[in-house]
Amino acid sequence: QVHITEFGGGLVQAGGSLRIFCTASGYTFSPYPMGWFRQAPGKEREFVATISWNSGSTYYADSVKGRFTISRDNAKNAVFLQMNSLKPEDTGVYYCNALKWASDPEHRAFDSWGQGTQVTVFS
Repeated sequence: QVHITEFGGGLVQAGGSLRIFCTASGYTFSPYPMGWFRQAPGKEREFVATISWNSGSTYYADSVKGRFTISRDNAKNAVFLQMNSLKPEDTGVYYCNALKWASDPEHRAFDSWGQGTQVTVFS
């Protein structure tokens, strides 16, 4: 059974930084691209960043480009999201998931989601 758990969220002042990560189990981690998504209150979940299986390609939403960096450690079945210059509009619950293709965050490899980790940015 696929199990994904997100960690590291918290409360941070605008302009600050936070590093969140997720771990995955129940499937062979390394062949799958991974992605981070977020959901703000009252809004739909949206794509944030994706990374290919070998970290060779990364993709970012325009809203986070230049501020966020996605990375992964296949030996630890983990994906990281370094978030710098945070803004109040970055507030939301952050989720990660496996994808079919790094360039296509709409197509997830699995139906299930973890519980996410809350990131709150205050001004």
